[in-house]
Amino acid sequence: MDCDTGVDDAVALLYLLADPDVELCGVTTVFGNIAAATAARNTLAVLDVAGRSGVPVAKGSELTLTGVEPELATDVHGGNGLGGVDVGEPAGTLSPKSAPELIVETARRRPGEVHLLATGPLTNLAVALRLEPELPALVPGVTVMGGAAMAPGNVTPAAEANIWHDPEAAQAVLSAPWPLTLVPLDATMGEVMTEAQRLEMAASASSTAQFAARVLDHYFEFYRSIFGEKCCACHDVLAAGIATGDVVPERSMTVAVSVDTTCGPSRGRTVCDLRGMYKGELCQPGATCTVVLGTGGDFSTSVVERLVKHNAG
Repeated sequence: MDCDTGVDDAVALLYLLADPDVELCGVTTVFGNIAAATAARNTLAVLDVAGRSGVPVAKGSELTLTGVEPELATDVHGGNGLGGVDVGEPAGTLSPKSAPELIVETARRRPGEVHLLATGPLTNLAVALRLEPELPALVPGVTVMGGAAMAPGNVTPAAEANIWHDPEAAQAVLSAPWPLTLVPLDATMGEVMTEAQRLEMAASASSTAQFAARVLDHYFEFYRSIFGEKCCACHDVLAAGIATGDVVPERSMTVAVSVDTTCGPSRGRTVCDLRGMYKGELCQPGATCTVVLGTGGDFSTSVVERLVKHNAG
């Protein structure tokens, strides 16, 4: 998993770590919600909460692919990226490898086995592609939380945050010849976790669910300005559920996708060629990017159930 460990990445990590059928063979961090170094520290803390401090963690880029210092989203995720919740000093230590190096090394060591899940800006994956041009042949699949096909953006009218943070990196990753599933705002904004569900986790006997409830509190408050009530969209955790097969999209199309890398008002927009939808053409010849346009709308129930059962008692 490659992530910018803010609140929603943390919940996605906990969701994966609570699944006995998932082997999390590494976590790499990138700037986005917070700095990559803070994201790495947060990742180690989340692994501690789940009792999985042995998972390798590597820090990645603090700058975009073109060397620009990015804006961060601490207003959404809190100053420390975890809703202001004090997590103390984590037990684990970082890998001496960089994030792209860990991605490449893991894929080379286990060819055909490692699925990449990216829930932050795509800088690390783009650099990994430069380090190992054959990476798409080593990786059987990639799932990316990012973009907006028909939905409005969330950081500009046109762009979703993960893509907008580094459009050049996103273009490199989305155009690489590997099977890629893009989980955009079209899908994630339709999966909402409620305050009642957060309180259910807070009142549970699970230390994992209790932690999730605490870090989600600040995030929920931010979403009042979006939904008009205390709740949140399930962005990264939905991508995790799709990557593991827990969620089967109800609507999707496999089409050409490109990213606007110009400096105009559409910078960071994901341009998805959905023209075939009117005649039922769901798979464009030669396309390798499957864009998820809709899911069932009740995934948050499964997330809460899994976290409440993990580390209970």
